[in-house]
Amino acid sequence: MSCDGSNIVIRDGLSCSVPISALITTPFSLPWGSSIWARVTAINAYGSSRQSLAGNGAIILTIPDAPLSFINLPQVTSASRIGVSWVEGFSNGGTPVIDYHLYYD
Repeated sequence: MSCDGSNIVIRDGLSCSVPISALITTPFSLPWGSSIWARVTAINAYGSSRQSLAGNGAIILTIPDAPLSFINLPQVTSASRIGVSWVEGFSNGGTPVIDYHLYYD
């Protein structure tokens, strides 16, 4: 997997992107929320540099899984109030959940 540094936008911008689809399928098969470590080399007419130190900061992000085990809280539920509870979904999508919205009919 590489970013084509002959592309002037990549070379001059000193950045590139890799499609998530390439990371979550074979041969990598990384799960959502995985932390990505990468190294970079510079190449000129005389050859390639050593690899940079491994850097981290990229995480495969997606939306969180739906909450599970939605239940009534009888110790809170009364004639004027309904108490509910749930468990976080299996995956937060790679970043902390910051809010929940409750919908009801």
